[in-house]
Amino acid sequence: MFEGVHTAIATPFSSDGSVDYDALKRFVDFQVDGGVSGVVPVGTTGESPTLKMDEHKKVIETVIQQADGRILVTAGTGGNSTFEALELTEFAQKAGADATLQVTPYYNKPTNKGLYEHFSIVADVGLPVMLYHVPGRSACGLDIKLVEKLAEHQNVVAIKEAEGGPSIQRTADILSACDIEVVSGDDPLTLPMMVNGAVGCVSVASNIIPGIVTNLVNFALQGMWTDAIALHRQYNRLFTGMFSETNPIPVKTALGHMGIMEGVFRPPLCSMEDDSGDELVALLKEFELLS
Repeated sequence: MFEGVHTAIATPFSSDGSVDYDALKRFVDFQVDGGVSGVVPVGTTGESPTLKMDEHKKVIETVIQQADGRILVTAGTGGNSTFEALELTEFAQKAGADATLQVTPYYNKPTNKGLYEHFSIVADVGLPVMLYHVPGRSACGLDIKLVEKLAEHQNVVAIKEAEGGPSIQRTADILSACDIEVVSGDDPLTLPMMVNGAVGCVSVASNIIPGIVTNLVNFALQGMWTDAIALHRQYNRLFTGMFSETNPIPVKTALGHMGIMEGVFRPPLCSMEDDSGDELVALLKEFELLS
C-alpha cells in the first residue's frame, strides 16, 4: 500500500499565524505534479502540536478534497490521548482519508500493554494504520515483539521507522518477524533501509524536491541500484540539511525562500538562527532551488 514517496507536508501559515488553506491546496497540487505516491498531512512536519482541533480536522479535510483521489492521503491523527487519536481518526475516515499515521503516545510513556491497547482501539476504526516509531520525539518506542503482535490486527499494515541509524537494522528485524510494510522516516536513510526491505519513505525532503525523491525511491523499487545510489549521493547533503535544526524549521524555511509558502511558524517553533539560515540559503543555491 505504501510503496513510493509519501510527503510529510508542511502546514502553510499566513503572516498572522492563521492556516493558509489556499496555499495548502496549491501545495497539494505541487506534490501531485512532483509524482509522489501520497501525502501525510498534520504530522510532525505539519506542526500538529500547535494546531487546534478544528484546524487539524480542516487541514485533513482540505488535503483530501484537493488530492481528489489522485494520490493517497495518510492523515496524521495520532496523539498522547487515545480518545483524541480516536476522534481524529474517526473524522479522517469520514472525510475520506486512505490511511492514518499513528505516533506512539508521547510524554506519558505507556507500557507495552498500554501501547497495544491504544493502537488496537484506533485500528478498530477501520482505516489502514501506519505505526510511527520515533522515540527521539516521543520518549516511547515500539519493541519489535510488540510490532509483531500489532501486525496481527488486519488494519495495522505499515510502520514508519524514524530512529536514525538503528532503523536500518530494525527494518530487517521487523520484516523477519512479521508481515508488515516498513517505510523510512529519515531521508538520509531511505536508500539503506530500502536495501533491507523498506518499500519507500515518508519524506521531509520531498516537500521541496518531490520529483527527485520519487525518482530515487522508484529506482530502488525497480532494482536500479546504481541509479539510486547516484541520486542518493548527489542529494545527501540536501537531505541532511533539512535536519540542520529541528524539523520542520529548515524545510519550511526552504519552502519560504522558494516562494512556495510563507516561512511562518507557530511558537514554540521559530525562525532559523542566522548562521544556519545562511547555510541553508547557500545549500538551496547550490542545488539550484532558488530562482
